[in-house]
Amino acid sequence: MSGMSRRQFLRLAGATAAGAALAACSPTLSKPTPSETGKAQLVYQDWSTDWFPPLAQHMLEEFHATHPNIRVFYVPDPENLEQKVLAGMQAGSAPDVFQGCCTWLPILAQKGYTLDLRPYVRADLDRATIDDWDQAQYRSFFTRDGRQYGLPKYHGALGLYYNKDIFDQYKVSYPDGSWTHNDYLAAMKRLTRDRDGDGKTDLWGSMVDISWDRIQMYVNGWGGHFVDPNDPAQSRMCEPNAMEAFEWLRARMWNDKVMANLLNVQNMGTRQAFVARRVAMVEDGSWALRDVLAGADFRFGIAPYPAGPARRVTLATTDGFGIYAGTKHPDAAWELMKFLISKEYGRAMARAHFLQPARASLVDEWVWPMRRGWRTPPGTRSSPWARPP
Repeated sequence: MSGMSRRQFLRLAGATAAGAALAACSPTLSKPTPSETGKAQLVYQDWSTDWFPPLAQHMLEEFHATHPNIRVFYVPDPENLEQKVLAGMQAGSAPDVFQGCCTWLPILAQKGYTLDLRPYVRADLDRATIDDWDQAQYRSFFTRDGRQYGLPKYHGALGLYYNKDIFDQYKVSYPDGSWTHNDYLAAMKRLTRDRDGDGKTDLWGSMVDISWDRIQMYVNGWGGHFVDPNDPAQSRMCEPNAMEAFEWLRARMWNDKVMANLLNVQNMGTRQAFVARRVAMVEDGSWALRDVLAGADFRFGIAPYPAGPARRVTLATTDGFGIYAGTKHPDAAWELMKFLISKEYGRAMARAHFLQPARASLVDEWVWPMRRGWRTPPGTRSSPWARPP
């Protein structure tokens, strides 16, 4: 994308959408007909996972039916997404509407590549819609100088998954909202076992994904910060609270050996190790539910994350949709954005992959299959979503 003009990219997206490159990972895109030449043409870039392109195609058919003057071309996220999106924006050939999260979406906004959504939000979104989002997630899409660069895509927060069968086997009480990290450690010690008697541990109490955001959560729970909240250019990683949190994690893995590391579980990810019964607990988010529900052959529960010495914290998603500041059709892009943040789109993602909707008003629908004890039969790909009666 960075090697061609935006006009050339749009022409290429329409003319080659039935070609092999896109056909392998996204729905077939039809070439605009002469009667469509007056339409605003938009490029919408989003996930390339196996389940998402069919969803996008189906939903865009609904959008086109109600927006006859807008034609949207879905393209999947490329490899090296963060670098390629930034390069495309620098070259003026970025998608009009795109998804982003984590550290790189704010970077795009800080560099001025995202459209300020405040005028559109003020004109088109009522207070009830804004209040339907988690306000911490909603506020995350603002720069320090007040520009709004995104709106929520889906929501999720980190919790503590636990294997009820293993807890019952070793007579350990289930975790709940009263747990502190001392309770967490005590349970890990009781659940770490040599189950086959060969002198080697084969069941660990818990496991955490060693990534900067998961570790930052520990630092926050100990009352510290990675950076100064009032000056993000100043690191606070070397302060006592942060160092104590780092040490707590290190000691659990290498001194007590009750928290599994990647070597212990042959490089399995957190949810894979949990499903394989290698760990009794695991720290993961609601975004892991689909995989756990489909893979686990045991009873499990999810509890609030244990409180640290200073406070209870969790990690929440900042996945959202943004609009490229260089789009030639900002009003049309906003129409697409409103569709992407709608309840209908949130329901579609929940049906397809059990993603927790960003809208709080959809949460009861989202949890209904779990209350009914949903399971995917082995070897099938049936949807976890079922419409309540």
